[in-house]
Amino acid sequence: MNVALILAAGSGSRMGNADKPKQFLPIYGKPLMIHTIEAFEMHDDIEKIVVVTSEGYEDQVKVWCKQYDLGKVKAVVHGSDSRQGSVYNGLQALKELGVKDDDIIVIHDAARPLISQNIITSNIEACKKYDAVDTVIKATDTIVASSDNERITNIPNRSELYQGQTPQTFKFALISEAHEKAKAGQIPNVTDDTKLVISMGKDVHLVEGSKQNFKITTFDDLMMLKALLKIGKTEVL
Repeated sequence: MNVALILAAGSGSRMGNADKPKQFLPIYGKPLMIHTIEAFEMHDDIEKIVVVTSEGYEDQVKVWCKQYDLGKVKAVVHGSDSRQGSVYNGLQALKELGVKDDDIIVIHDAARPLISQNIITSNIEACKKYDAVDTVIKATDTIVASSDNERITNIPNRSELYQGQTPQTFKFALISEAHEKAKAGQIPNVTDDTKLVISMGKDVHLVEGSKQNFKITTFDDLMMLKALLKIGKTEVL
């Protein structure tokens, strides 16, 4: 079984003066997060969806799921003050749904609404083979490192650098073990699921993403999203 775990519990603090978390902002009459969930709802290989949202918004999200006929959404649970905690809560909900060890869990940010069907498919197929995969795009700009925020201390080889996106996709047993070990203090707590898996000595393979699969973080990102949706020149459309 292939299950999507949609993370929609962020505060959206970098969006500026928005009066609600960014994932709830209306985009052409529809909450941003619903655009994201619909991409997984329409994918033939996704069988169930679990949404992790901000505490207190669970009922509203359930109403939206009914309103927009998102029948694959089987659970809406509250998140945490950290991404890691939110993923952990989502994994507990998956256990209650009877997800098995070999089932594939596609973890995706609700703030990346232009996820394409091809990227979802690539994640599922690669995870079947490798157990753990991350969506990335090649770095196109030179990356400059500074240890003191004043001087250049290193310029890494750009050919070896990638920008991480989501989905990050794992076999259920593997990602569950990683989170349980982190919760028990057996591996370091980090902000990224792939880092948890790598901390256990496991390999994470790469899946090609897309520049259009960008994260809505700032007001400028929001304007770019609206422009792309308006002209209809996106992979998802």
